[in-house]
Amino acid sequence: MSEQLNVNTMADLMAKGEKPEVLFWVGCAGSFDDRAKKISRAFVKILNEIGVKYAILGTEESCTGDPAKRAGNEFLFQMQAMTNIQVLNGYEVEKIVTTCPHCFNTLKNEYPSLGGNYEVMHHSQFLQSLINEGKLRVEGGDFKGKKITFHDPCYLGRGNGEYEAPRTLIEQLDGELVEMKRCRTKGLCCGAGGAQMFKEAEPGNKEVNIERMDDVMEVKPDIVAVGCPFCTTMMTDGVKHVEKEDSIKVYDLAELIAEAKNL
Repeated sequence: MSEQLNVNTMADLMAKGEKPEVLFWVGCAGSFDDRAKKISRAFVKILNEIGVKYAILGTEESCTGDPAKRAGNEFLFQMQAMTNIQVLNGYEVEKIVTTCPHCFNTLKNEYPSLGGNYEVMHHSQFLQSLINEGKLRVEGGDFKGKKITFHDPCYLGRGNGEYEAPRTLIEQLDGELVEMKRCRTKGLCCGAGGAQMFKEAEPGNKEVNIERMDDVMEVKPDIVAVGCPFCTTMMTDGVKHVEKEDSIKVYDLAELIAEAKNL
């Protein structure tokens, strides 16, 4: 990712005696999962296009510890968190933006008690702030007139009360925002949170993401917009399950903006 898109690491900038405006926390999914890498690249293209001074940690970034904590291994979580906090504080990081609500929630709410105090933003909030400041302008592009529904990530919505930023971004695209019956405070989990992503399903008669697809199918969207790499996987699998890959596309918010801007 670094070579092709010209992404600085914190170490690179520190060697030049420079400091970025914001640290982009890529996260495990955004670094290693092939689908989520596309989200990271889309977000980076936007940052490059508008000239935001940012950097990543690169190989110095480790898992925030969210899956370990949600799975009940507090000891492992604290080890992972302390390692990251040491690195972040060493670079005197003040502001962090991440494309993953799990990283966002953990960095924002779990790290302060361990000595990691930062201003943490989800990428939807950061992109909205850039629009508000007039730095980011978006035309509808290919999405003009398309029906777009937004699946609220648990840790962004109900976990941290952020419902407006993603919808503000979608409204920039001149598409028609159609809400599912279970949205905002009544949103339904995609089925991957709480470390469920990494274990086999428990006995039951229906997968959570298939249940969520019932809500999606009711509003008949052209696009399911998401703001989380786990949700991206689960919604994509759900669309395949109902055999609608040709008519319903799953996009992260960053991908929608990048594509609308032809980046």
